[in-house]
Amino acid sequence: MSRKATRRPTTVRALAGAILTVALIAPAVTACGPDSDASATASVTTTAATVPTATGTAPTTPTAAAPSTPSATARPTTAAPTATTAAPTAASTATSTGTAGAKPKSPGKSFPLADGISTAEVQPTGNQNYTARIVARGSVLATLETKDADAGLDANDMFVVLSVDGTVHSWTGGAHQGPGTFKLAGGWTAKVTKVGELHYRAQILGLDNTVMDTFDADQHDIGAVANGVSIVLTAGGRISAHM
Repeated sequence: MSRKATRRPTTVRALAGAILTVALIAPAVTACGPDSDASATASVTTTAATVPTATGTAPTTPTAAAPSTPSATARPTTAAPTATTAAPTAASTATSTGTAGAKPKSPGKSFPLADGISTAEVQPTGNQNYTARIVARGSVLATLETKDADAGLDANDMFVVLSVDGTVHSWTGGAHQGPGTFKLAGGWTAKVTKVGELHYRAQILGLDNTVMDTFDADQHDIGAVANGVSIVLTAGGRISAHM
């Protein structure tokens, strides 16, 4: 009994050792078999295939970069027509502006004056107003301008009135020195008073001494046309009328 008991374990160990040996031999055979060579070959083939793929990636970079360069070059081509279009626009604007500013002047009028030497050159200034230049032998002696009212002056005892309708009236002589009350042409009476230095006032009186109009010559001469009678009052107190 004890011997049998001793041998069993030996048989089991022998079998276990045989199984272990077979297990060790099997992988070795598998590794050395034709399948192993195929696997290795496949592995190499796969690796070899990967290398061209990686190498083939390199040409992709220049290929992608090549189109971007023409695109950058094409941008100035697009900008050029835009600049060309803008140039005619600016030119046409300048042409419009020049046409609008070139307003033809209204023809003026020239009036011979009472002294036989001078003339009054009249030009419209807009808003139904006029200016008159008193010219003698090519020189401008004085200028009159209506500002919504008649204008007048004494030019060395020649009196000139520029009315609001652009007409000119002139005469010589017939002046009175104020202050005082004086009979004027056309049946008017003028009462002239001194207000201050170079400042005289004249009341134009009717038949019953009613004040019909007032002239105020403050630092400059003044003139007007009243019922067909032209009157000038100077800042020095001289008054004259003509019809």
